[in-house]
Amino acid sequence: MLIHSALLALGATIAAAVQPLEAKDNYFINPKTGNRFQIVGVAYQPGGSAGYNPALGKDPLSNKDICLRDAALMQILGVNAIRVYNLDPNLNHDECASIFNAAGMYMLVDVNSPLVGESLTSDKPWESYYASYLNRTFAVVEAFKNYPNTLAFFSGNEVIFNEENGATVPPYVRAVTRDLKNYVKNHVSRPIPVGYSAADVRDVLFDSWNYFQCAIDGEANDMSRADLFALNSYSWCGNSSFKTSGYDTLVEGFTGSSVPIFYSEYGCNDPSPRIFTEVQAIYGSEMTGVFSGGVVYEYVQEVNNYGLVNLSSDGSADLLSDFYSLRDQYAKLDFTQIQGAKPPSTAAPKPPTCSSKLITHKEFTTNFTLPAVPPGAQDIIDKGVSPAPSGKIVTIDSWTVTHEIRNRDGSILTGLAVKPLADDATNQPGTNAANGTATGTGTGTGASPSATSKNAAGRTAAVALPVTLVALVIAAIAL
Repeated sequence: MLIHSALLALGATIAAAVQPLEAKDNYFINPKTGNRFQIVGVAYQPGGSAGYNPALGKDPLSNKDICLRDAALMQILGVNAIRVYNLDPNLNHDECASIFNAAGMYMLVDVNSPLVGESLTSDKPWESYYASYLNRTFAVVEAFKNYPNTLAFFSGNEVIFNEENGATVPPYVRAVTRDLKNYVKNHVSRPIPVGYSAADVRDVLFDSWNYFQCAIDGEANDMSRADLFALNSYSWCGNSSFKTSGYDTLVEGFTGSSVPIFYSEYGCNDPSPRIFTEVQAIYGSEMTGVFSGGVVYEYVQEVNNYGLVNLSSDGSADLLSDFYSLRDQYAKLDFTQIQGAKPPSTAAPKPPTCSSKLITHKEFTTNFTLPAVPPGAQDIIDKGVSPAPSGKIVTIDSWTVTHEIRNRDGSILTGLAVKPLADDATNQPGTNAANGTATGTGTGTGASPSATSKNAAGRTAAVALPVTLVALVIAAIAL
């Protein structure tokens, strides 16, 4: 009995929690330390669009073994966040959310999906903005609100992509943002940020940012203001530079933002394989004053050839060249400096008052009168979704990866496992490290995974446990 109780305590402690973050002014802040937080993320949608199938009870965060496999590999990669696009609020995500939480990774959650009735349409948004659509977005909030590693919700993704729909769509995206923020205010115990993920189309990019960050009433607490603004940008290709890629104009354009700015997707794949030299710029001194990191597109290889890992139908995985290149770029960063920075002592930028003067392109809307809440939706905002999905952090009985993982040289990793982190810790390169990952060509550097190759002279690696917990188990056995 004592042994069993000690092991239960061990498991409960292993499933520690990351510190919930806040979007404060133009930065993400760890409220416990007061430090800024830089997103070092990867887009996560195993199975692509087919990975989301409500009829089959399937989405990216509903399979424990798959999440264990990918969280362990992401620990090796060095990321501290995932972006997940298509989620079914009616499925149970407790195990996967708990795994990524223990692995030190936050979740950026899109509330929409590609299915009819589950997103705003770009051509006629007024036809898709109704109560049942909002009910589903609120259900996603309910499903993820209790996980401490839920970092933010995206109210839309690339809904505005040219001047034509820039004339009609923005008020509806802002209305959805308003409705989501009011729902969070009424039904969530902490202020989880809500924002927009934009296409990097320069004709509408900065107008979109100004439209969503401004305050209609001139006050920062305007509930229709976005809490963050992100962009999907692929302008840095190959061995580019800060200026050649146009990153300099992005920094210049977003300087003075009143909300956090980050890349919700990046990683041009022409030429291929990718070398990810933009990582050093994104987390370097020229950008971190304005940007809060970014999310590499994407974890899983699909036909578009952006993947870091190739998955097989049996659940096994092959690490691709891009995986090693990105890992090595992350390993060059000084994470102590990056995640230990304090926000400037100077006054934070205030949101501009919404005005036609903020909009530069004549086709982009200057209408800041938002659509009314659709019939029936206000009742849901006030009373909540019913029945409401509910998530919680749970104890994971094993952290061991059961799927076969192959290096790019064909060698097989063994002993791969998620390394649970202590409370308030986030993942970074070297967290899950052992002499186990072959580089394939022998040119890779940086952290290696907590695993061994079958051709690595029998070396093994174990998950490192806190000394006090080991002592607890030993004491229980002795009794």
